[in-house]
Amino acid sequence: MKKFVGLILVGLIILLSFSISCKTEETEVIPTEEKKIKAGFIYVGPIGDFGWSHAHEQGRKYVAEKFPWLETTYVEAVAEADCPRIIDRLINEEKCDIVFTTSFGYMDATVEAAKKYPDKLFMHCSGYKLDKNLGTYFIDFYELYYLNGLMAGALTKSNKIGYVGAQPTPEVVRHINAFALGIKESNPNAKVYVTWINSWYDPAKAKEAAESLIAQGVDTLAFTEDSTATVEVGQDYTKKGKQIYTFSHYSPMLKYGEDSVVSGQLVNWGIAYEEILMRMYTNTWISKDYLYFLKEGGCELGGDFGVPINPKFENDLKNKKIKDKLLGEISIYDLVMKRIEQFKDPVAKYNPFVGPLYDNKGNLKLKEGEEGTYNMLWSIDWFVDNVVGEIPK
Repeated sequence: MKKFVGLILVGLIILLSFSISCKTEETEVIPTEEKKIKAGFIYVGPIGDFGWSHAHEQGRKYVAEKFPWLETTYVEAVAEADCPRIIDRLINEEKCDIVFTTSFGYMDATVEAAKKYPDKLFMHCSGYKLDKNLGTYFIDFYELYYLNGLMAGALTKSNKIGYVGAQPTPEVVRHINAFALGIKESNPNAKVYVTWINSWYDPAKAKEAAESLIAQGVDTLAFTEDSTATVEVGQDYTKKGKQIYTFSHYSPMLKYGEDSVVSGQLVNWGIAYEEILMRMYTNTWISKDYLYFLKEGGCELGGDFGVPINPKFENDLKNKKIKDKLLGEISIYDLVMKRIEQFKDPVAKYNPFVGPLYDNKGNLKLKEGEEGTYNMLWSIDWFVDNVVGEIPK
């Protein structure tokens, strides 16, 4: 009898298990298709420029590899007047969900596109106009230019420092001023001489401008232009026996000026693109200015990643000492490293734009102890008093 009851129990268990199995199969949830996003990027220069557009392209590649749900496309060397047509193409033909326009001169075209396509998102780099489906983003270098200015002022022998300027936008003017303020702090006798080439990418003009500045007695060069031309000029002169110190721009250029590049500005646009696209993916995107500095990891000091200062010039910078109001006597090398810490400090962030500050026409722009505000820096249209040159209108 016990054996018979046991067989019945086993049979019931098997039947129950089969029933549960069938129910599970019947109610199995089929995963829905994963959300996809397509992003289009518009570059003002060629991606091989080794400057601005090259750096943005590295950022696009970074997020394209990081996010499996992301598809990207880009158009390079787009003239500002041609931007509206390219945006139309990316939206209508390429079916992009978000468009990144990566030049200040694209601003008005992006604003109009945001109105034209209210169901799409637009992000404009370096601009200041917002809308419900339009945001702005930027990784700013003024902190790095100031740091490079400290080193430039310490190293120059002629007290003449040249700057090859691309376009006279507030961004470029802000960076020239920050560079000049660093120079003034380490060397009050030095002046910055600015030559404009009125182009974001023109290696021939950049080379000509650099050589012209050297002919005027300049022994140190910085620049905003999307090629290695200025660095190569500095390296060529140095190899021939005339030391020219250079500070590279945007991309790692140390290999093009091993004996000339002291330091420079390096950017990581992937940091910005990662946050913006993740916010879009998670429906947390809002219209605002997305800004990144040293402390956010959007940029770093150096002519190459991981090399903040060329080792060939470290001793010279360690031997050059100045007196700081708070830090006392300190070497330029140590001061640069200390300022990096201060820039990253969320509480006591260092600001090189502090009064009294005069423009190069003799006008007082910031009173004693007054600090430059965001609005002032992002619309600045004047040079500080140790800059020689005019800003084209």
